[in-house]
Amino acid sequence: MTHYAHLESPVGTLLLTAANDELTGLYLPREERAPDPSWDEGGAFLDEVKAQLGAYFAGGRQEFDIPVAPLGTAWQRRVWGELARIPYGHTISYAELARRAENPSAVRAAGAANGRNPISIVIPCHRVIGADGTLTGYSGGLEAKRWLLSHEGVAA
Repeated sequence: MTHYAHLESPVGTLLLTAANDELTGLYLPREERAPDPSWDEGGAFLDEVKAQLGAYFAGGRQEFDIPVAPLGTAWQRRVWGELARIPYGHTISYAELARRAENPSAVRAAGAANGRNPISIVIPCHRVIGADGTLTGYSGGLEAKRWLLSHEGVAA
């Protein structure tokens, strides 16, 4: 059974989705996702997710201890695994992301996988920037990306 919850945050109202006590989605407002009518609202697991996200937004948490289960291809899951290894307050380029995912020539494919990350913030796709240091696309919008990086102490 899928559960959902909403969380008010500095980057807008987030939609959280979970199944089997694993986070399956964290969507920012601009992504325009809505809960399916068959989903149940709330639950203890999503309460914990909300608490950890609340602590992150308040500046008291830099890492998450949340089981995640993003749905995607093997390549996407590999890229998302590399995203999860980018430390708080650090950024990498799309080229570096492709290299870490063991396919240095797949920069565009790494960027596409990054853009399809269904668990934003917890799997920190906002920490990937252009090779020249510029902020590039973010499904939640560049203002949200700028806020998240600034919150983590990265000059954006």
